[in-house]
Amino acid sequence: MAKTKLTISGKLFGAFAILAILVQYVDNSMAFSDPNETKPASGSDLAKDAKLRIGVLHRVPENECNVKSKSGDELSMHYTGWTRKDGKVFDSSVKRGTPFEFKLGAGMVIQGWDRGLLNMCIGERRRLTIPSGLGYGDSGAGESIPGGATLVFDVELIKINGKSRDEL
Repeated sequence: MAKTKLTISGKLFGAFAILAILVQYVDNSMAFSDPNETKPASGSDLAKDAKLRIGVLHRVPENECNVKSKSGDELSMHYTGWTRKDGKVFDSSVKRGTPFEFKLGAGMVIQGWDRGLLNMCIGERRRLTIPSGLGYGDSGAGESIPGGATLVFDVELIKINGKSRDEL
């Protein structure tokens, strides 16, 4: 009888172990910044001439960072962007399921990105808080980014010049 109970317990333990592994897999396979979750809102914008704020959400250990991003590099990034004032998400590569690719320092993106993504390691995650002077200025961009808006982006560097961390 004890053996049967152990087998049932073993099956239950095995089921819980598989469930835990699946939950871990799903957590790791999703991007770090879910565009559907509620984003922090401050209720106000920064002054347009305020400094760019760069927060590191996930740091890659120096011994694992073989290459850092520099001007002229082709970067592949995942990001979710929202307005600081109200926390409304206006764009996300995560939602589209495709990283955004561009040349750093070539004026292909807003100045806050060209400055805030320098010296980044593949796998590093940052939060950029970008005043309007380094974003879309007084004119804004479309209906979702009003003039003078401070933008917040959670970004993750996926590749530099087409190579992932494992390929370097």
